[in-house]
Amino acid sequence: MASGATKSLAFILLVLNLVLYGVVTFIAGWAVNYGIERSAQTASALTMPAHIFPIYYPIGNMATGFFVIFALIAGLVGVATSLSGISNILQWNVPNLLSAATYSTTTWLLTILAMGLACKEINIGFRDSNLRTLEVLTIILSATQLFCMAAIHFGAADVISRRR
Repeated sequence: MASGATKSLAFILLVLNLVLYGVVTFIAGWAVNYGIERSAQTASALTMPAHIFPIYYPIGNMATGFFVIFALIAGLVGVATSLSGISNILQWNVPNLLSAATYSTTTWLLTILAMGLACKEINIGFRDSNLRTLEVLTIILSATQLFCMAAIHFGAADVISRRR
């Protein structure tokens, strides 16, 4: 790929990921807040094993707590990575591209972890529409973050090869 095409592709994917990770963070934050507000009322009538996780989610199944927390972490790290990645891509030099590549790899791994929990939650069943939206966005983000990570790595390899 030419250097300009890689830069444009990485920039577009970073902006797309910034928006998607912002939406994931918003929905996961809402789910955590909803779970905290409803935990005392709903979990008080349950037997003891339901109290293992400190937040009981009445809108999902037993995998919801872990999925929402990891989706929130992945969303926050994704927003930070996208913002710093846009800054690094605009400068387009070796140290900044290697930094962006490292951040994007870390974010992709967190997103894959959240996607795995989303798949587990889908497998168990009984979810609210907001959780289904969060699951779909997490699965989409795992693919777009992979493409973004690949574009940044190709751009870094291209810049390094041009320096030699």
